[in-house]
Amino acid sequence: MKIGIAGAGSIVPEFLKAAARLENFNVIAICGRISSKEKLNQLSNEYSINKMYLDYDEMLNDTEIDAIYIAVPNHVHYEYARKALQKQKHVILEKPFTSNYEQAVELAELSMKENVILFEAITNQYYPNFIKIKEHIPDLGAIKIVQMNYTQYSKRYDQFKQGVILPVFDPEMSGGALMDLNVYNIHLVAGLFGEPSKISYHANIERNIDTSGILILEYPTFQCVCIAAKDCEAPVSMSIQGDKGYLYSASPTNVMHDVSFHGNDGREVNYELNHIPDRFYYELEAFQQIVANQDTKLSHEKLNQSLLVMKILDEARRQAGIRILK
Repeated sequence: MKIGIAGAGSIVPEFLKAAARLENFNVIAICGRISSKEKLNQLSNEYSINKMYLDYDEMLNDTEIDAIYIAVPNHVHYEYARKALQKQKHVILEKPFTSNYEQAVELAELSMKENVILFEAITNQYYPNFIKIKEHIPDLGAIKIVQMNYTQYSKRYDQFKQGVILPVFDPEMSGGALMDLNVYNIHLVAGLFGEPSKISYHANIERNIDTSGILILEYPTFQCVCIAAKDCEAPVSMSIQGDKGYLYSASPTNVMHDVSFHGNDGREVNYELNHIPDRFYYELEAFQQIVANQDTKLSHEKLNQSLLVMKILDEARRQAGIRILK
């Protein structure tokens, strides 16, 4: 499979390191703005990328490219993905999927119409540690409490306080703690338990954006709390508590380096199964297999989860009075 990359931000080198580990997964092109030309040259030289584009439409017209990895700012995910799908390219779309639920539905329908794969790059759904968590859920008995805390003080917050608004804190670019960090927590919960019966979001709002917040997801028989912050920091954690035991991780939900099972009977098991250090590896491996096997069933299952997460993100932002771009 031959890949083109749209974007040259800090996440792109992580993608390239993981891509280099996969056989028959070759990045042959990268595209960015003229202002990013120096960075594009650097990435092209370091990772042996043969083609460099400064025009996205021109890269999409390259018939050698099978799939596009989209790593541009949140508010243009929809536009970039739509164009790629219309050119019948498979798409790996960075999180958050789109700026709103309606855009996500349109892209999902377009991908099915064009018979190509649309895949959200959400790391935690493909980790061996996540698979082990799913296996242990029945051992917990009746689930009672789910708690996830992903807090990470952002250096950009210092600038934000001085009035310098960068994309991650820009309401006009679908920024905020919910879209940047809590999206990982939400995906983890949705991947395990599906759709909640009720959503409530309690956010700290500054300059019309959530710099941190607490999302409560109610399920018929248990409560879930998802915390994310870019304006403060504390030890991160994930716990799933049942009446027969609990699962615990002390690493962020986007990497999930570790997970442990603790039973009420005294049984304890620790897992560190994500042996490949590059966090993108497992999701790219899954994408490659979906395309190679034409696994539309799994593709649609993952797409439906992305749509569910967008529904939750929309409702949470509505409650907090955060602008949802159309």
